[in-house]
Amino acid sequence: MSDEGKLFVGGLSFDTNEESLEEAFSKYGTIAKVDVIRDRETHRSRGFGFVTFENPEDAKDAMAAMNGKSVDGRMIRVDEAGKPGGRGGGFRGGGGYSDRSGGSYRDNYDSYDSYGMHRPPPFYNQIN
Repeated sequence: MSDEGKLFVGGLSFDTNEESLEEAFSKYGTIAKVDVIRDRETHRSRGFGFVTFENPEDAKDAMAAMNGKSVDGRMIRVDEAGKPGGRGGGFRGGGGYSDRSGGSYRDNYDSYDSYGMHRPPPFYNQIN
């Protein structure tokens, strides 16, 4: 599945839901899908989500206009979802801090999926 037209939205208020996030972004084009990522156990927002536009150009316009704006009282970060080196991948994104080996910490978090959730290595269940 392509991430074209999909935006990562970070820094969300814990009160932000799919409806309020869609309302904030809908003036930039037709939205295909909105997801606010929630904790599996508490169902409380984890403070980030995704907005997917039907037209990728609308997503670019929304990203430029909404990055740094306030939604539900919190300044949000908006970036392309899945963008290498972008903030859209949870721990994979961000500052690109360097470790002692000369690589970046981002390189060490390849086992995180696009929601920032840790994926154990394939052999994980074979241990024990």
